[in-house]
Amino acid sequence: MQFSIGVEYALHCLLYMVDMPSGKSIGIKDLATYQGVSESYLSKVYTKLRKSGIVKSISGVSGGYALARNPENITFWDIVEAVEGSSPLFQCKEIRQNELLLDKDNLPDTHTKCPCLIKVVMLEAEDQMRQYLQNKTLGWLHEQVKNKIPEEHSKKTIEWFNDIKSRQV
Repeated sequence: MQFSIGVEYALHCLLYMVDMPSGKSIGIKDLATYQGVSESYLSKVYTKLRKSGIVKSISGVSGGYALARNPENITFWDIVEAVEGSSPLFQCKEIRQNELLLDKDNLPDTHTKCPCLIKVVMLEAEDQMRQYLQNKTLGWLHEQVKNKIPEEHSKKTIEWFNDIKSRQV
């Protein structure tokens, strides 16, 4: 199992948005430039984040994106689900019903009414991961990062995003 690079793009770029003053937005181009990622791909990721209510689009000359919810109310799972979709990670195709020795027209209850144990285990594992990621929020991540990187770097990052509009004039 592997998440797309879009989950990483989203988490990193949303992290920068936590420090944005209320009423300010950040453009995709600026986020992509700062992080060194594909602008077109990031744009697609942010469209998904907007549709799921994680960010909101701000129109106009100074437009871009802003967080639509408090960072403490945006979980890692919210972001994963927005970017990857809500389909279960494991897709059981019931191949046990294709066994060579079975009469396909008269399958036993063990193959039709009992849940496939492989499916049960895989869905339980996914549920454990979901629960774990629902307990980690963008606000939590922000605090963890803030405690690990030098304060000077954090200040320079905030200044860079705050000075974007003045650099464009």
